[in-house]
Amino acid sequence: MPLQDPAQGSIFPSLSSSSSRSRTRRRASQPAAMDLELNFEISRTAEFILNRNFTRVALQFPDDLLKHSTKVVTCLRNKLGSGNKVGLFVMADTTFGSCCVDEVGASHIGADCVIHYGHTCLSPTSTLPAFCVFGKASISIPLCVEKLSSYFGTNGKPIVVLYGLEYAHAISHIKEAMVEAMPKTKLELIFADIMCSIINPLEDHRKSDELGYLGSCSSVNSLGAATGTRCSLGGLIWDLLEGRRMEDYLLLWIGPDNSAFSNVVLTFNGCEIVRYDATEDQLVTDVSQQKRILKRRYYLVERAKDANMVGILVGTLGVAGYLHMIRQMKELIMLAGKKAYTLVMGRPNPAKLANFPECDVFIYVSCAQTALLDSKEFLAPVITPFEAMLAFSRGSQWTGTYIMEFRDLINSSQLEVSKQPEEARFSFLKGGYVEDFELQENGDGDNDGTLALANVTEKALQLRDRDPDSLVKGIAKSGAEFFVTRSYHGLETQANSSSPEPYLIGRSGKASGYKDERSEPETL
Repeated sequence: MPLQDPAQGSIFPSLSSSSSRSRTRRRASQPAAMDLELNFEISRTAEFILNRNFTRVALQFPDDLLKHSTKVVTCLRNKLGSGNKVGLFVMADTTFGSCCVDEVGASHIGADCVIHYGHTCLSPTSTLPAFCVFGKASISIPLCVEKLSSYFGTNGKPIVVLYGLEYAHAISHIKEAMVEAMPKTKLELIFADIMCSIINPLEDHRKSDELGYLGSCSSVNSLGAATGTRCSLGGLIWDLLEGRRMEDYLLLWIGPDNSAFSNVVLTFNGCEIVRYDATEDQLVTDVSQQKRILKRRYYLVERAKDANMVGILVGTLGVAGYLHMIRQMKELIMLAGKKAYTLVMGRPNPAKLANFPECDVFIYVSCAQTALLDSKEFLAPVITPFEAMLAFSRGSQWTGTYIMEFRDLINSSQLEVSKQPEEARFSFLKGGYVEDFELQENGDGDNDGTLALANVTEKALQLRDRDPDSLVKGIAKSGAEFFVTRSYHGLETQANSSSPEPYLIGRSGKASGYKDERSEPETL
């Protein structure tokens, strides 16, 4: 039984006290206990655990919900019963984004499944099943319907309603109230549904790679293309009418301005979008600030085209298909004549990436809702796999379509960079033509590892032998070449002397006065 938080107190007061003060606390705590059980779906969670006979369960909480973890564990333990020997483990401070299921942390305790609380991207898992508890955010249905009906009454376009998963509990009531408030209008109104709250990983990952989608919560068609009328994004799924495209609809978002909303704005940047803020009871019609992000992303694509060394940042170790995406990025970078380095460092920040100054650009392989990093403070830009496809594929042009889910890129387009002619391209940033297509050292396939290493070393030595006072610096094509151009290489050893150097005893004592320092007499 986990310990209760002494600052919060127990949600089940003691039954032995008979004082009026104790009865008042009991009556006040009963609604709180009922709200806790409803918001955290204690009954459904216990049913999920018992039906599947799980014995070790990891409970993943984001930072803002961690304060409720002890109460949730207590309620869940009571619902499971004392006879069930189910181990409950609380996880916090996830390695990557809290919206993804932390399979790495769950594997450390040998968990059979993960119960994910709070905001989630519903990305498919690789090995462990997960049960997602979205929570129930507060929203005034009458006020919401009043705002929406007054706005949609003057707009004749069909409407698609998307929402944050924390408002899913109220969507059916909003839909009924909207139909009653606008009975005479023939308004085409489509409400998205939630894909699922239970994520089951596929047993055969090789089969999923061949199909191009992974996990039970896979994306069906995030762009609403002519191949089908079913669309999905961020765990929501909806069907368009025959012959319709997403650009024909007015898109309504119910929820805050968060990463999920940014995902919607970028993916459906051709739609008219409005947002209803439930906390402020306000209808926001100006989303130009969010759409301005597209200009920034296009600029980063142009910067990535001039890169020579590319770092691949692993932003997830649990989302199904991330290894496939990393391999695809490596192949794309190699065919573009550039060097690729794979880095695993948890959540990226400017200080971490500053340790790799040789990388001109970084590709962040993560879920859709954590893929966009504001890299203004970074030494090198951070782009998404879709932007890397645009930057490193010769002849590719951006049509305005933006893909956030890297799983939608798997097997979506063939890499034909190697078939392009070796010709100069125009760089908008440098203002001239540049030749950046070079054959790889191991392109012939006949060089073994030793010969390839010798070629790289020879190039590095040639770069080092250049005049150090020369103002013309060569452009490094690999990490080894970049390293030899640095002014500081660490502790240098005497290569000519094979005998060991004698060790010396350093200074001892305090910084205010070492033992070898003579103390001068004080003068009055």
